[in-house]
Amino acid sequence: MNPVVNDFTIKIATVNGSGSQTANHVLMKCFFKMNIPVGAKNFFPSNIQGMATWFTIRVNGKGFVGAKEKSDILINYNPKTLPEDVASMSPEAVLFYDQDAALPEGLDLKGRTAFPIPYKKLMEDLEVPIKYRKLTSNMIYVGVVSAFLKIPEDVLLNVLEEQFNNKATALTLNQNSALKGREYFAQTFSPESQIYQAQGLPFTKQKVLMDGNTASAMGLLYGGCSFVSWYPITPSTSVIETYKEFTQKFRSRDEDNKSRDVIVQAEDELSAICMVLGAGWAGARAMTATSGPGLSLMAEAAGYAYYAEIPAVIWDVQRTGPSTGLPTRTSQGDITFAHFLSHGDTKHVCLFPGTLAECFEFGQTCFDLAERLQTLIVVLSDLDLGMNVWAEEKWAYPERPYDRGKIVTLEDLEKGLKFERYKDVDGDGIPQRTLPGTPHINAAYFTRGSGHSAAAVYTENPAAYQEVTNRLTKKWETARTLVPAPIVTNSEGAAGVLYYGPLDNIVDELKDLLKDQMTLNTCRVRALPFSAEVRKFIEANQKVFVVDQNRDGQMFQLLAMEYPELANKLVSLKYHSGLPMNAENLRKDFAHAISFFI
Repeated sequence: MNPVVNDFTIKIATVNGSGSQTANHVLMKCFFKMNIPVGAKNFFPSNIQGMATWFTIRVNGKGFVGAKEKSDILINYNPKTLPEDVASMSPEAVLFYDQDAALPEGLDLKGRTAFPIPYKKLMEDLEVPIKYRKLTSNMIYVGVVSAFLKIPEDVLLNVLEEQFNNKATALTLNQNSALKGREYFAQTFSPESQIYQAQGLPFTKQKVLMDGNTASAMGLLYGGCSFVSWYPITPSTSVIETYKEFTQKFRSRDEDNKSRDVIVQAEDELSAICMVLGAGWAGARAMTATSGPGLSLMAEAAGYAYYAEIPAVIWDVQRTGPSTGLPTRTSQGDITFAHFLSHGDTKHVCLFPGTLAECFEFGQTCFDLAERLQTLIVVLSDLDLGMNVWAEEKWAYPERPYDRGKIVTLEDLEKGLKFERYKDVDGDGIPQRTLPGTPHINAAYFTRGSGHSAAAVYTENPAAYQEVTNRLTKKWETARTLVPAPIVTNSEGAAGVLYYGPLDNIVDELKDLLKDQMTLNTCRVRALPFSAEVRKFIEANQKVFVVDQNRDGQMFQLLAMEYPELANKLVSLKYHSGLPMNAENLRKDFAHAISFFI
């Protein structure tokens, strides 16, 4: 039988805290080095060390590397989960398991090939010190599976050298373990058992391999962020930790060799956002990073930012709620809450990055919009995009200048400009602002979160209040023309799919699965408020299937509210298991839904 080349999913079952992540990333990087499209998902518990964890790697020559229902290669190094892991195998899958644990009595492999691996004996043969065996034994299965898939040995060794750069002892131990695994497979099993194979592809374009939180931190650095206050919370913590590392490595220092950046770990999320508002009011590009529970605590301050018109950014890496929910599972469940965060008539501009490149790009865009619009911007990433590793074409560094918005300078005031903080001077709903310390008597104003007039004077006059809030509505309409436009593909198809976040790969695979039946139009929304292109997309399609990773179809609801006259065209497809969506499930639900309409 000819081997299946570059089309398989590997599932690795281990326990939390065992050091398996390093081994899993080494295996993934081997495919990346071979220029084979690859993607990975990490499923880990939010509780204690020793609980079950899974890591999946999908290899697909067409580039469809999103989540998949079944595994083709199962590496089980956690006997407790073996029965459920076997149940998730495809019919043609192969199993690698710990020989010392043996297969549970009555476990039916249904004719699948199983490879027992004597981890303990191989470790003893290598004479690995006991304190290192737990960590380095994971590299045994990397070596075994690399041999099974015919990954060239030099590729594996090259990845190991990069992984353990400047760590000679760790490199030696892990190289020996990986090579021992390769040797064991070659000497023990027949070549006929190698029904899956990885074959290197020609180099086309330079790619990067990283998680979305790292790309976000890089974007914030390039975007001019200079003030961060935050409180740690999964899955956003690494955004700030990585940003801090970047500032220490790449940002200039003052004459005393002190960092010019301010990074403060606050006592809680409310304190964090209040510090951001102070820094944004003072003229800094200021932000905080959080997830759903932290966002909840920021509601009152978010309303203050909106009404007092203070530039600020919240980078929300969404996880599954409500309440504590599932801290290490993904979701798109903060959409409506972030959009209307606070009481009263409040609406916030939201950005939805869907790729590594957009995580990077929006690191500047969020500040440009915050300062141009003088308002709070909420960036809504999610755990899948933020914490999982993605392979993507290398993007260009930004060349456009920062947009600082309407700042009245000393020179403007000396020329006689009349400054009123909350007055619409250009008809776009956006007022002017001065920065604290501007040395002119007319530069000062009161920052009002209570009722205020256009001149920033306290008032409870109904007409003055309506004047300000109506102007904020006008500013909202201006925002439609400034936010990132959706990415739209149109053809002669009768149906469209509207989605947001990191689902390009899943929707592209859905289109491929349905290519013999129909052509789908697609629209990936990248911001709120909706720009004109979103309406045009809905109008152009007979039905638009709105894909949400939340229980209530929050994007579907927002679209129906925005375009009630078009709501009968919208069909909601919802997923809220906490696991990343896959094209197979989307296809089933899409086919079921479309049968009623087209």
